[in-house]
Amino acid sequence: MVALKVFGQPASTDVARVLTCLFEKNLDFQLIRTDTFKEEREVPEFLRLEAIDIQRQCGSFILLDSREICRHISEKYPDRGNKTLFGTGVLEKASIEQWLQAEALMFDPPSSTLVFQLAFATPLGLHPDQSSIERNEKKLANVLDIYERRLEENEYLAGDEFTLADLSHLPNAHNLVTKTQRGRKLFTSRKNVERWWNAISARPSWKQVVQIQRENPDPVEKL
Repeated sequence: MVALKVFGQPASTDVARVLTCLFEKNLDFQLIRTDTFKEEREVPEFLRLEAIDIQRQCGSFILLDSREICRHISEKYPDRGNKTLFGTGVLEKASIEQWLQAEALMFDPPSSTLVFQLAFATPLGLHPDQSSIERNEKKLANVLDIYERRLEENEYLAGDEFTLADLSHLPNAHNLVTKTQRGRKLFTSRKNVERWWNAISARPSWKQVVQIQRENPDPVEKL
């Protein structure tokens, strides 16, 4: 019996984040694809995780935030797969949490906006908002400047091991680097950020997620 069920589109940022975590922990799961995309030309909820239902012998419960799901998975299965994904000590976990917060509060808002405006607006028949693009490009550039200095000292954001702090960046960074020229330049113009991106995007766990996405493309990409 499959213990973990993930509901959503593989191309969704949040779903991709959770799938990567599951692959890192070498856990069996069942992916149940659900499409939130409507035929009307409205903005799709392509960044929303619909649900992950974690079933246990005593019942089941539902978690909706992808970062919280990744924390839960890492803490519930500490001895499976990547054992250092959420740190092994108090100080390591504190550092990981610091950079998870940086991703959620500083990296995610401008990167999500840029992914939509640069990669999805035109296929949806919408005009990209140039002022929004320029504003969020500056915000993301400032964040990546901070990362550049941090990555001068460490291989990864929270230290010298790949952790949830790095994993959480993968979906939006992938969309920016592989689908938009302007987004790619933000990464490749910074030596340490580019090195970091090359390292985390080469993870077998992420390559498995990308393969699933290719087999199950986002409805927007088929327009």
